[in-house]
Amino acid sequence: MAKAQPQAPAPLAGVFDIAGFRARLLGWFAANARDLPWRRTLDPYQVWISEIMLQQTQMDRAVGFFERFVARFPDAGALAAASEDEVLKLWEGLGYYSRARNLRKAARIITDEHGGVFPASHEAVRALPGVGPYTAGAVMSVAYNDPRPAVDANVERVFSRLLDLGGPVSAPATRRRILAAAWELLPQENARAFNQALMELGALICGPRRVDCAACPVAELCLARQRGTVNQRPVLPPKKELIRINMASGVLVHQGRVFVQKRRPDDVWPGLWEFPGGCLEAEESPEEALVREFREETELRVRPVGKIAVVRYGYTRYRVTMHGYFCEALPGQNPHTAFRLHEATEGRFAELGELAALAFPSGHAKLLALARADLRLAQLLAG
Repeated sequence: MAKAQPQAPAPLAGVFDIAGFRARLLGWFAANARDLPWRRTLDPYQVWISEIMLQQTQMDRAVGFFERFVARFPDAGALAAASEDEVLKLWEGLGYYSRARNLRKAARIITDEHGGVFPASHEAVRALPGVGPYTAGAVMSVAYNDPRPAVDANVERVFSRLLDLGGPVSAPATRRRILAAAWELLPQENARAFNQALMELGALICGPRRVDCAACPVAELCLARQRGTVNQRPVLPPKKELIRINMASGVLVHQGRVFVQKRRPDDVWPGLWEFPGGCLEAEESPEEALVREFREETELRVRPVGKIAVVRYGYTRYRVTMHGYFCEALPGQNPHTAFRLHEATEGRFAELGELAALAFPSGHAKLLALARADLRLAQLLAG
């Protein structure tokens, strides 16, 4: 039996005021658009950087990171020439560090294959590392006014309410319906403003928890508002169960320096620096775990000499409780030459000032800040 073909979404024309929707949305955006640095220039390179940052970051946090990033790397050539450590350091705190590594890889492609000029074709932009369908559409429409939809989570939420879509937003049929509507509503001559207006509407008015229908310029056209289902849209998949981790890490101080190691490319947070440590095993105390993990990861024999703090942080589905300690090497070994790395690509005893140039995962960055503020660190460094 031949496989049934998916049914094409019903067109909006004839049953929906397309012209009125465009006019109301664009009028609202003209009066309410936020003053964002990449909107002032529409420079394709800057638009691209902003879109990559905003993939997993709230706008209010991203702006500061964006301004520091483009001040240091004003064009693709500067970014391509930078070391991975420097790029990751400027990204520190944004999380999802693969975005930063892909930016650097893409900058090298732009430099090598496009003469340092950001490409102006959808195919070339889509081919860059870390650029998916949404990012390509957003960059092309905002930077070049290319008539192409840009459907992110904000836009999905707007359309799920506007069209009162009862299917999960992650379902293929729902995604097709939203994309078809985005294509149909898109004004060919003004994709730049229209796509930004949709995203702005989802961010400022039609939020995931805060919905301000009274201020919405297209509320009269919204089916979910008419049917009283606004708070039931979009339909989201069930939340995944959180995974809790209990671990210990140690700040090893020896002869005025602090030991750090660089995570492997195939590990979580690849390329970032950390203090050795790991998960507690059954019936194991944090101190016992610290000693064991140091031995397994570096072959160094250490002992804890004071607890710094308990640091709590999260990423994706994980919620981590990390017990942080100052520690020292046991006699009978020279830590500077005795360490052998088994869970890292690089290790070093660094001066305290050197650590400021290295990028750490958020939990280890918090531990470092707490250690630096602890009066015992100065005593350990001097001893």
